[in-house]
Amino acid sequence: MTSEHWGPSVAVSDDLGKTWEEPDHAPVAFPADTGASLGRVWQLAPGPAEQPDVVYAGAEPSALFKSTDGGRTYDFVRGLWDHPHREDWQPGFGGQAVHTVIPHPTDPDQVTVAMSTGGVYRTTDGGASFTAANQGIKAYFLPDPYPEYGQCVHKVAQHPARPDRFYAQNHHGVYRSDDGGATWESIAEGLPSDFGFPIAVHPHDPDTVYTFPLVADGHRFPPDGRCRVYRSRDAGETWEALDKGLPTGPYWTTVLRDALCVDDADPAGVYFGSRSGDVYGSRDGGDTWVRIAENLPDVLSIRAAVV
Repeated sequence: MTSEHWGPSVAVSDDLGKTWEEPDHAPVAFPADTGASLGRVWQLAPGPAEQPDVVYAGAEPSALFKSTDGGRTYDFVRGLWDHPHREDWQPGFGGQAVHTVIPHPTDPDQVTVAMSTGGVYRTTDGGASFTAANQGIKAYFLPDPYPEYGQCVHKVAQHPARPDRFYAQNHHGVYRSDDGGATWESIAEGLPSDFGFPIAVHPHDPDTVYTFPLVADGHRFPPDGRCRVYRSRDAGETWEALDKGLPTGPYWTTVLRDALCVDDADPAGVYFGSRSGDVYGSRDGGDTWVRIAENLPDVLSIRAAVV
């Protein structure tokens, strides 16, 4: 949340949003010696299940914070900020931010982050140090199209039961990693475009993944103006268009990086929202869709869970 007077902050609810606790301090704040100030918090991510009070915050400018008291206070993760690559990280179209934070589901020392621009970085020592993890991800806009870092990764997803399996939607490019992000291979063949923002992995099947392709970075709408979610059931080897119940007329809008998600039901629910203010959901893994809401402001983020 952001106040025009007090700036950005983080509120906490322990009762599924019925009531909120607003701090009397800035819970996410850069140390004075960094010379930086918080632009916004882009991502909040809970830690491993055995650490229920751990929460991570990905921030703008690109930085990572960690809370050990359920999100009420946050510590600055120096290992990422002090990385020698940081001076070369540049803003993407939406800003320079750590927009994706993925704690390992069982190892509290492992965390993967993604930023625009900069790419994917991993820590295996609890944040003391980070390593670039972009091998195989293309940055067509740089002189070296396969650099160590500098990629504009839009979103990364990890399968909870198979944590070495990652998927990434890049600024032109769709990828899979089977070694925890150490190397990536393209899985874009079969999609109508390799540009887009979101990517989400099925909660139970690590081979099933969803994305919403857009034409290109300069044409941020679906190919042919058709509203279609794409699903792969073989880890990106082949793709199928899912549109039963979705709009059949022209659809000239964008689905952003956090506006497509899955729940953990069986069968899994899939949801997405657009910058046109509509929200669609599927109760059968994407086979059929219904409109849940319309005429909303820009839908920037969707989250769903079974409770």
